[in-house]
Amino acid sequence: MSASQGWPIVVGVDGSASGMDAVRWAAAWAAEQDRPVRLITAVGPAPYQTLGPEALVRENYREAALRAAEQQIQAAAGAAAQVVAVERIRTEIRNGTPAEVLHDESIRASMLVVGNRGRGGFRGLLLGSTGVALAAAVRCPLVVVRGRPAPDGPVVVGVDGSPDSDAALGFAFETAARWGAPLTAVLAGADPVVDPAVAVVIDRALIEREQRELLAQALTGWLAKFPDVEVRGVVAHGSPAAALIEKTPRARLMVVGSRGRGGLAGLVLGSVSQSLLHHAACPVAVVRASGDHLVEP
Repeated sequence: MSASQGWPIVVGVDGSASGMDAVRWAAAWAAEQDRPVRLITAVGPAPYQTLGPEALVRENYREAALRAAEQQIQAAAGAAAQVVAVERIRTEIRNGTPAEVLHDESIRASMLVVGNRGRGGFRGLLLGSTGVALAAAVRCPLVVVRGRPAPDGPVVVGVDGSPDSDAALGFAFETAARWGAPLTAVLAGADPVVDPAVAVVIDRALIEREQRELLAQALTGWLAKFPDVEVRGVVAHGSPAAALIEKTPRARLMVVGSRGRGGLAGLVLGSVSQSLLHHAACPVAVVRASGDHLVEP
């Protein structure tokens, strides 16, 4: 590992059921790695500007928002304390928008964890333009806790040969090794779009061989580093989103790179990412090929 070894797991707290699932998931991860947990909630400005006598309304909104945030953060701390020592838990209520606050926190975090659907400060965090920007820009692995992870299921990772895909492989192998879980590596490539008149001459067997070679090359260094991890390689055809989502009901964790190429191009910034974050049946980790947070083969 690197300088990030002592950095905390940061959790976005909003008081929702999904947000509490994220707190419990992050606390379990922190306990496994003996890392501190940092629970953060954001309180933004009043939803409208006020002047003169109306300023009192704005102040009342601010006070109410702070009281709610304090209740939410204390409930989250209580949940985290079920598995993490109290002295390893830190809480903070910060001013600003969710995207600003969490992006800033990600610079000094080993992982950022959020729920799938929230309320209050983190409403819609990963369901709209704010979430897409956050997922593309955070400086550490981002985990979106959703669905029901299969306790005995594999860690599933999307592969396409890109730098971010390789970072995702490192994260997935390290996680599988720590959990004693099998790993499923999926190279999902959409069929090429060609003129029907020439489709009959495409050597699909050759394409599949090339895809299997790409998958084998991507796995080689990681197999040597983690020889005890049971690995299954899968070459899937058709929609990359469908191929990955199909694996999630029986997976413990889905891992993907932030930006890809080939079959997984635009995973976080395009329709594939939207599909995965909306429809995956297990937690999803998004990993970038940058910073001090990554394992090297």
